[in-house]
Amino acid sequence: MIVDTHTHFYDPTRPQGIPWPPAEDKLLYRTVQPEHHRALAEPEGVTGTVVVEASFWLEDNQYVLDLAAQDPWIVGVVGNIATDRPEFGAELDRFAANPLFRGVRVRGTNPFEDVESGNFLADMAKLAALDLEVDVLIHKQHVDGLVALANHLPELRIVVDHIGHMPIDGTPIDGRPIAAEWIDAYARLAEPPNVYVKVSAVMEQSTVQPAPVDLGFYVPALDALWNAFGEDRVIYGSNWPVCERAGTFAQSIRIVKDYVRGKGQDAWDNYFWKNGQAAYKWVARQAAS
Repeated sequence: MIVDTHTHFYDPTRPQGIPWPPAEDKLLYRTVQPEHHRALAEPEGVTGTVVVEASFWLEDNQYVLDLAAQDPWIVGVVGNIATDRPEFGAELDRFAANPLFRGVRVRGTNPFEDVESGNFLADMAKLAALDLEVDVLIHKQHVDGLVALANHLPELRIVVDHIGHMPIDGTPIDGRPIAAEWIDAYARLAEPPNVYVKVSAVMEQSTVQPAPVDLGFYVPALDALWNAFGEDRVIYGSNWPVCERAGTFAQSIRIVKDYVRGKGQDAWDNYFWKNGQAAYKWVARQAAS
């Protein structure tokens, strides 16, 4: 079983259009639906997906939940609801009533400048109380804020998207697998046991574009992630269709397949579905059974 925990679905031909991606993005501005992902992913052994909503329009959370109602390929939805607003709680309750709604992606990085300001911690506590997770799209400078959040709310499951945006250049530095500042950042992120890292968008983080397809280029970075988080807190996600900026879906999944294959069946299962299930508590449906 493989569950892809990071996809985006949208349709620019809707009467209201879409807020993202912009029309000038010739690669991504097209209709992207579950059947399109399935056509690419199923031949690679993928059995379902968790959708991470990129649109900031509140009703697009319902749009993806409606897609999920029609297609069991979607095993979970991570919504997009702006935090630190009086409306957050009621909006979260509305969507959390659907068992396929599995969490919220924090919008922007401002909350991690000071997690104790405003109502951010209270909003995150509400997520935890509903047994939902939070996805975070951060950079290295936001590590301290995220760790503070994890320590304030140890019951909240936190997923760091896209390896925290570490640039990958494929070259060990001073005998270390990656730059010392990133080794330190990952060590700090991994210290709270409620933080997971999504090993996704790997080809997109390559400083060489078009991105190499050879596993050896990515091994130093992947080793650093596994050394920091262990095999119990690394999660697979493709970031499709955005991953196509760097290469094909098949190329991106085969890099991580080749890496994890050498670690044994337990590591394979953990990375490709068990850790994602622990973090998201996605719903086992026909397509993922």
